[in-house]
Amino acid sequence: MRVRVELLVRGICCLKPGVENYTDNIRVVSIVGRFLEHSRLYIFSQKENCKVYIASADFMTRNIVKRVEVATPILDKKICERIVTMFDLQFEDDEKGKEQDATGEYFDRTLHMEKIDSQEKLYELAYKSAEDQL
Repeated sequence: MRVRVELLVRGICCLKPGVENYTDNIRVVSIVGRFLEHSRLYIFSQKENCKVYIASADFMTRNIVKRVEVATPILDKKICERIVTMFDLQFEDDEKGKEQDATGEYFDRTLHMEKIDSQEKLYELAYKSAEDQL
């Protein structure tokens, strides 16, 4: 059994998804927008039983071989749900989100009648949440 892998990247990705019999279980979406920040999230399994980890760096050779990097589980269920919701929103981004094909090219996606810019939505949610706490 092969697992489905969904990668949300902040730029280019050297892995080519969708290559038959090699990476056809992998999907890559890249978002380059207003904000440079990007999360280092690792989510395993389905929503009900998912394991969520946050990490200090990307899985790149320079970060794994030559440095000490850490990942820690998120144990609070509400925080896990919020992180997964934010992650799912980014996969719905069809304003700045581009999907990579098996040739390594990126293409625009039309997923909604009105395009979704996940960075702007997350920005709005952050301010709404902060206002609610005041």
